[in-house]
Amino acid sequence: MQYAILVAPCAAAAALLFALFTARKVLRMPEGEKESGIAAVIRKGANAFLKRQYLVVSVFFGCMFVVLGILAPVGFVSPFMPFAFLTGGAFSGLSGFFGMKIATAANARTATACGKSLNKGLRAAFSAGSVMGLIVVGLGLCDLSIWYFLLKAFSGIMEHDGLTEAQFIAQNMITFGMGASSMALFARVGGGIFTKAADVGADLVGKVEENIPEDDPRNPAVIADNVGDNVGDVAGMGADLYESYVGSILSAMALGVAAGLEYIGALIPLGIAAIGIFCSIIGTFLVRTKENADQKGLLRALRTGTWFAAAATAAISVLFVWLVIPDKIEIIAPVLIGLAAGVLIGFFTEFFTSASYSPTKKLSESSKSGAGPVIINGIALGMLSTLAPVLLIAAAVLGSYFIMGGGEMGMFGIGIAAVGMLSTLGITLSTDAYGPVADNAGGIAQMAGLDETVRKRTDALDSLGNTTAATGKGFAIGSAMLTALALLSSFYVQIKSIAPDFEFSLEITNPVVLVGVFTGAMLPFLFSALTMSSVGKSAQQIVLEVRRQFAEKKGILEGTEEPDYRKCVTICTKSAQKQMILPAVIAVVSPIAAGFFLGVNGVMGLLLGSSVTGFLLAVMMSTSGGAWDNGKKYVEDGFFGGKGSDAHKAAVIGDTVGDPFKDTSGPSINILIKLISVVAIVFAQVILAIAVI
Repeated sequence: MQYAILVAPCAAAAALLFALFTARKVLRMPEGEKESGIAAVIRKGANAFLKRQYLVVSVFFGCMFVVLGILAPVGFVSPFMPFAFLTGGAFSGLSGFFGMKIATAANARTATACGKSLNKGLRAAFSAGSVMGLIVVGLGLCDLSIWYFLLKAFSGIMEHDGLTEAQFIAQNMITFGMGASSMALFARVGGGIFTKAADVGADLVGKVEENIPEDDPRNPAVIADNVGDNVGDVAGMGADLYESYVGSILSAMALGVAAGLEYIGALIPLGIAAIGIFCSIIGTFLVRTKENADQKGLLRALRTGTWFAAAATAAISVLFVWLVIPDKIEIIAPVLIGLAAGVLIGFFTEFFTSASYSPTKKLSESSKSGAGPVIINGIALGMLSTLAPVLLIAAAVLGSYFIMGGGEMGMFGIGIAAVGMLSTLGITLSTDAYGPVADNAGGIAQMAGLDETVRKRTDALDSLGNTTAATGKGFAIGSAMLTALALLSSFYVQIKSIAPDFEFSLEITNPVVLVGVFTGAMLPFLFSALTMSSVGKSAQQIVLEVRRQFAEKKGILEGTEEPDYRKCVTICTKSAQKQMILPAVIAVVSPIAAGFFLGVNGVMGLLLGSSVTGFLLAVMMSTSGGAWDNGKKYVEDGFFGGKGSDAHKAAVIGDTVGDPFKDTSGPSINILIKLISVVAIVFAQVILAIAVI
């Protein structure tokens, strides 16, 4: 068993090597001359944004490193915590950075490939997405493996305060997710504000006011829109799912050790994650499609790979658990439950967001009556879509808990279910990350004036990308809820390990707990209000800038003058950097403030309240946004009047409302609920010391 732990670093190495191999294959693909020039401008804008964002984030990380460095010598946090905080943030940022680099290299190549066939275009975009997916899981397991072996080496020369060696390692590692969570929040919020401000501004003036096509080179915001696809939907998403992946493994490791399984408790989550990586690599080879495939055919191509990876992971995990701990073979049940719940949440998200199914078709049809019905029906559709994920998560929680016998083993089961759900992230994220590449390819095809057939193929891939992106967000939100529940239990375990005599009082009649629940339930709404407002303010600046350029440079719309693309990129960059700070600060400060005023019991209420409302709000916003987007594309395909019609203008307005729903606020909430929990765990000793109740 002592050598079985090596499967984690081996899987990490395999993922990173395969990502490198695939990246080199993508870079060898041909890139048209016109396409490459436009891609270079997009790449330059994306690099400039990330450089500026990382400078701002480095200030926050520097300040937190100092704070943690002060708290470590007096025993309030682990002495490893300041350095683990930096490595977590660095690896999270790197996963987004490398993903963005390959995406901006693959967008023009995908447009060129679509000139040859739909399958070549799909393979080009999906290959870029698989680089992103495998880098995220590879770097995640790499970071965890490094710290595991480092702590194991130090455990022999450090005091354990009555803890076993496995408990010492697990309780130190559970706090290491804070760096990844912090970086993910900055990346998601900052990138989300940038991309949606540009998208909304470009659509409102270009499509609605001037009736010019999407991605028309005459639109001054078109480059900013394409840059935003990369900094928000690629770099931001990479950091986001890196944090989800690492957080689920860390919480399961801590709960497994706390349940008395010692090193086996740490090995099982790492082993299952490693198995998922190998199966995801194989699954990427199965994604292919036929020429002239419809949306269902394209979805079937992606499902072939993801469903194979899930089935193979389940089968091999059974063998792994049987070999490692045969007397606890029931541990495999939560893995299977998590995998099944993830697949089903993905299916129901697809059902509510894909134009292949009736909900989005009916939403699209309501555009004939104007923007009002589109918005009303879109919100209603999002609310309705919460039913299935809630029931699935409830079934996963109850099934995992009771199959494992309840108590501490039951909570370990919930943690393992989260790991199982995310075990195939390598390929699941590949199907998600491919979407922005296809979207950019369509924009490049339009700006380069490529043949209409190319644009038709890129639009087919882009529409599929909207569905897979919505599916990926639903999948991420579902796993975030399971991870948040596991982290809630980890906070309980952390408090008990620090203060064994502390008496929890978590009855619902306890006013401190109730106030904590209400306060926590409010936080996702406050957070969403701030991020939505930020998109609105930034989009307003873009609208005014695009109108100004059209008014002052009459030749832009005539095609005789070139717009000032750089100005719109600069506006989005400055606005995103400025407005991402307050939401991030609220996420970090709120559990500490709750600890001061409400004590440990109040913090437990805060974590519970934020998790429940955050989960529901994130599902609703992501689904509504995805349905509005695909509903607009359904009209653009020629239904209900097609492009330029009144129905189209109404659908575009619905899509502009949905943009910050699905790409800024919605996906950021799942980071929020986990970051609050991780901060509470890291500062558990501080909360005990400063609580006034």
